[in-house]
Amino acid sequence: MLLNRLLARGRFRHVQVLAQLAELGSVRRTAEKVGMTQPGVTQILADLESLVGTPLFHRHARGVRPTAACADLLPLARQLLLGMGAAAEAVAQRRGLGEGVVRVVATTASVNGLLVRALPAFNDHDPSVQVHLKEDEIDDGLLAIARGQADMVCARRVDVAPEGWQFHALVPDRFVVVCAPDHPLARKRRVGWDQLAAHAWLPAPTGSIARAEFDARAAQFPAPPPLCQIITRVPSTTWALLRHRPLLTLVPFGVVRHLVESGELALVNQPDPMPLPPIGMLLPVQDMSPATARLADFLRQHAAQLNPQKEKGKPP
Repeated sequence: MLLNRLLARGRFRHVQVLAQLAELGSVRRTAEKVGMTQPGVTQILADLESLVGTPLFHRHARGVRPTAACADLLPLARQLLLGMGAAAEAVAQRRGLGEGVVRVVATTASVNGLLVRALPAFNDHDPSVQVHLKEDEIDDGLLAIARGQADMVCARRVDVAPEGWQFHALVPDRFVVVCAPDHPLARKRRVGWDQLAAHAWLPAPTGSIARAEFDARAAQFPAPPPLCQIITRVPSTTWALLRHRPLLTLVPFGVVRHLVESGELALVNQPDPMPLPPIGMLLPVQDMSPATARLADFLRQHAAQLNPQKEKGKPP
């Protein structure tokens, strides 16, 4: 059976030569690319064709061209090489990082709602630990865990944690309505949805949790509110529009916390609670590095000091 022969006698060099020959179409260029002699590449190809029991390349004056059988094997060969490359990179990266580095993948809400303040404080507290921070979507964070490329993922609570990882809640979150500090509604002590419906809105992009919440609320408005026709996922554009136009937007507080605390944006004091799952961190259950453990402990302490009832920019 071909599968058994490949498992018993196949080698990684077979896979590499197959893929390079198909891509380059030349024994000489393949030999240069993989660091072998031309007779060595020819021998590897002969071994592989003997192993599968069929020719894999048509020979012609200018090189070689894949046969149909070769085309059947190429997707597997390329997938194996990609997987080996990713695994080798992850192992090399982990070996090079040592115990003093923590690789963190974080969503926008967890960066702005927690890490933008916590990490500088952690650097002052424990300057021996180097934090490599990458901002990305939660799906990319989970992929980084699967590839062994993350020591910690900061995000909103996930429905199912990856095998061997556990979610630790740190700070609560909720939807808020924000605007420029000089917006008329920013100065009011209490704002109902009927008042919110009378002002122009900057809606979040379709497909986001903020857009789903806004659409549900807007469906209860007596009339559709005016909408800004610039829809963007670029945060700097969103904040610029809010600062320079009389617009409202509904977002998770974690996304805008840093801007509210700095006074660049203001919260509208609407009374209805709009809770969200908490922001926290995904950590391995076992084999956590000492540096990761120190950062996790610091984030717990930092989060405990955050009081959501005393947010700067919230009307009294």
